[in-house]
Amino acid sequence: MPLLQIKKNRYLCSTMAESNFIDYVRIFCASGHGGAGSAHLHRAKYVPKGGPDGGDGGRGGHIILRVNPQLWTLIHLRYRKVVRAENGSAGAEALKKGKNGADIVLEVPQGVVVKDAETEEVITELVEKDQEFILCQGGRGGWGNDHFKSATNQTPRYAQPGGEGQEGWFILELKVLADVGLVGLPNAGKSTLLAAITSAKPKIANYAFTTLEPNLGIVRYFDDRSFVMADIPGIIEGAHEGKGIGMRFLRHIERNSVLLFMVAADEPDVNKVYKVLLNELEEYNPELLVKDRVLAITKTDLIDEKQRAKIQKKLPADIPHVFISSVAQTGLNELKELLWKALTR
Repeated sequence: MPLLQIKKNRYLCSTMAESNFIDYVRIFCASGHGGAGSAHLHRAKYVPKGGPDGGDGGRGGHIILRVNPQLWTLIHLRYRKVVRAENGSAGAEALKKGKNGADIVLEVPQGVVVKDAETEEVITELVEKDQEFILCQGGRGGWGNDHFKSATNQTPRYAQPGGEGQEGWFILELKVLADVGLVGLPNAGKSTLLAAITSAKPKIANYAFTTLEPNLGIVRYFDDRSFVMADIPGIIEGAHEGKGIGMRFLRHIERNSVLLFMVAADEPDVNKVYKVLLNELEEYNPELLVKDRVLAITKTDLIDEKQRAKIQKKLPADIPHVFISSVAQTGLNELKELLWKALTR
């Protein structure tokens, strides 16, 4: 790999490491063990041979994931590598039940996918507001000896031990939830569009990989209607194989209802660039091609009518398209109409 590319990758990695947008954490979770049941026999001054009165043990604490719609990143879990819930207390005499171990609730943003860290099998996806999921169930409390008395064994001197809790390494991945996801090469004008039609303030500059994390903005439509747009970091050819930073962010596209492909008008071959982007999505996840798509030819303030007509002839016929310029503020209302039509189809 060329030295310049190595330095570039190091810069990207260090910049993302310093970012507050954390969309991936690996964490060890362990629920509490259940408390043991009591094998106590009732004894009193005038009751020398009382029956069994051992209480049950308490349940071990759960590890619970809960969706908090006010969160949009996993940064609060970045340095919390180990989470252990409290064990349940043992049962006691006089049928006293042991105290349940305290549950630990980990709040996560909407759109989190939970995976087993060893097998990478998806355990659950948390997408609904206030949704809860017990990631590690606390061990059950053991029964006291009162449960085991019978006609033939009226004074059992044994009780049940508490059940073990669950533990393991888990991966939490955040997939941004948005109505429209912007898909394009670096410097296709995605951030500029987001800034032009929403109140978002993404970083904009004339070099590749300006956007290192997804940005969200609300697009106002007619009659107080609106939809959420996500600026996904630029994708380059080979992103599905890990080139550039595309692999890290391709998963965010999975949760968008409509994909807005953006290709700059000054590209040598607009149709070829569109096919490259389409191929990267297909290689990553073929199901992405089922989503509705809209194509925006950006930076049209840089071309004349003759060049525009030339591009028009080569555009794919199976996707609605629009020519826009975020700088000149042209074609933006038409773009909103196409996106709204795709969202409400």
